[in-house]
Amino acid sequence: MTIDFHYLRHPMEKKKEIVMSGIRPTGFLHLGNYFGAIRNYVKMQEEFECYFMVADLHSLTTHPDTKELKANVHRVLAENIACGLDPDKVALYCQSHVHETAELYLYLNMLAYKGELEKTTTFKDKVRLNPQNVNAGLLTYPVLMTADIILHRASYVPVGKDQEQHLEMARTFANRFNHRYGEVFPEPQAFNFNQELIKVPSLDGAGKMSKSENQMATLYLADEDEMIRKKVMKAKTDSGPTEPDSPKPDYIENIFLLMKLVSSADVMQKFEADYNNCSIRYGDMKKQLAEDMVQFIAPIRNNVDAILNDEKGLKQIMEQGAEKANKSAHTTMKLVREAIGLKYY
Repeated sequence: MTIDFHYLRHPMEKKKEIVMSGIRPTGFLHLGNYFGAIRNYVKMQEEFECYFMVADLHSLTTHPDTKELKANVHRVLAENIACGLDPDKVALYCQSHVHETAELYLYLNMLAYKGELEKTTTFKDKVRLNPQNVNAGLLTYPVLMTADIILHRASYVPVGKDQEQHLEMARTFANRFNHRYGEVFPEPQAFNFNQELIKVPSLDGAGKMSKSENQMATLYLADEDEMIRKKVMKAKTDSGPTEPDSPKPDYIENIFLLMKLVSSADVMQKFEADYNNCSIRYGDMKKQLAEDMVQFIAPIRNNVDAILNDEKGLKQIMEQGAEKANKSAHTTMKLVREAIGLKYY
């Protein structure tokens, strides 16, 4: 679940600009989720009005075992909070707890066309991977994503490269609504604190870390210390450079990038110097990286466990987030119904 726009404001009230993002409750969050998204969310909560959603309805399009849904939703919420999101500063809520989402989704489906939906990259990928599950929810996934975003009249949506097409479609649907019924929605834009998006590489040097693919090459925020060490020590290396100041192969560059995320500047400088003068010992480097990863991940993992063990507290957080999100949604949908003409008394 990846915006310059003057969204609707009360004439006497100066409001913070609105940010909205969502994450599916499938799999465990990993280092890529943290550095690619959650770290920015934590910064955003200080400057923007933020709505961060657990996209449980989106997850139903791939027919998961819903017996696991509750635990997965709780874990995603706990992991986001453990990483620094403050439920008192943001609306941290479940998609299914905001019923106006479904209503807006219905109206937007009237403005979405089969041909344009079939052309989306993610839909074509899903059809190719699972041709037995080409359901209407998969086809209209970008419409539901649009409803999630514009329900709060969000101006900014932090998204990765794989979601840029969906965000472009969200702009299309929002503008199409405005053109047909009158100006209600801002045009959502991608936002990432003016920083280049960080793609955290997998430990095997093949692509980026993933919730589901090659779990031994991905560092999860739930990994125990020994598992972190085991995964890091298996990272791909070679016999080292033979000439000073040699360019790094991609898989070696990946290890340096991972180290840059969690290790001190002094440590980085030491191994950069060792590489450049052809004296680097990758075993020592990986041991250092493993310990630095343990020091980074362990506090998050422990905080997650504490949050999950406080079921009452987690329930209150979900209720608090739903209340904030529903208040925003109610205001928007009143404008939407009036704009469409669905006001008969």
